Amino acid sequence: MKLISFNKGHLGVVTPEGVIDITDLSQVDAHFWPPVGMVRLIEKFGSLGPGLRDALSSRAAVPLSQVRLDAPIRWPNKVIAFPANYHAHIDEMKGGSGSGVISTFKASGQGFFLKSNSSLSGPADAIVLPPLDDREIHHECELGIVIGKRGRGIAAQDSHEYVFGFTCLLDMVVRGVEERVMRKSFDTFCPTGPWIVTADEVPDFSNINMRLTVNGQERQSACTRDLIVNIADMIAMASAVMTLEPGDIIASGTPAGVGPVKEGDVVEITIDGIGSMRLPVVRGTQGEHSVWNAAKAHLAV
Repeated sequence: MKLISFNKGHLGVVTPEGVIDITDLSQVDAHFWPPVGMVRLIEKFGSLGPGLRDALSSRAAVPLSQVRLDAPIRWPNKVIAFPANYHAHIDEMKGGSGSGVISTFKASGQGFFLKSNSSLSGPADAIVLPPLDDREIHHECELGIVIGKRGRGIAAQDSHEYVFGFTCLLDMVVRGVEERVMRKSFDTFCPTGPWIVTADEVPDFSNINMRLTVNGQERQSACTRDLIVNIADMIAMASAVMTLEPGDIIASGTPAGVGPVKEGDVVEITIDGIGSMRLPVVRGTQGEHSVWNAAKAHLAV
């Protein structure tokens, strides 16, 4: 099943006939703030059976082309991201790629970080670059793993029970030595979408292929079988530290091929069995601060 957020607060299922609005099943009004409707829908999903089946069979569908897609989850409890989770990406960053030096720690040794919820954007939004002319801003193609139920201390062998679904995710980053969370948390630096594909439609979590192009030229391509910390172990590691909540998003880490984007570029991410997003890159007016001038060397962390 493909679940979407659309038109600023509405929730829907994408069917062959179009979008069926199921906002009411979350018991959260479309205009409620904060926009937690999808989080509530995920939390209640297991008990929706009859109501969801009735909605899908009796409600009229609207063509997908007539709705504006939002980030599937607009207000998660947290976004958890795993750095340095592909060997080839670690090697390219050690080598510089025009960006400096990366820590030699792999995700299995350095753990994860949190990315600001306010960096989330959707498939209809542009990637907005801050006006930092002396910095490279890179794309990072990743799989977004959506948590379906509350859990702490989850064993890797039980992790599938906690995966609600998957979405496409981009982890944009300003290269430098400042704190990683700051460099990765500008507004629009975490595009997600175009929807959540529920886990039952993904037969093999260890064989999900993804790729990214910039202006039609492929830059990144990888498969989840090559992850250093796989999906099961990401959930185990994160839940060893904190309680995972319905709607939490885990970003898998990026494969090799990261590189800079600039105003006017078009970035497209495609994940087999999940979907694709085609996002324009524009230049914004906000983001300058003296902190960006504190370090002269542009090192990639």
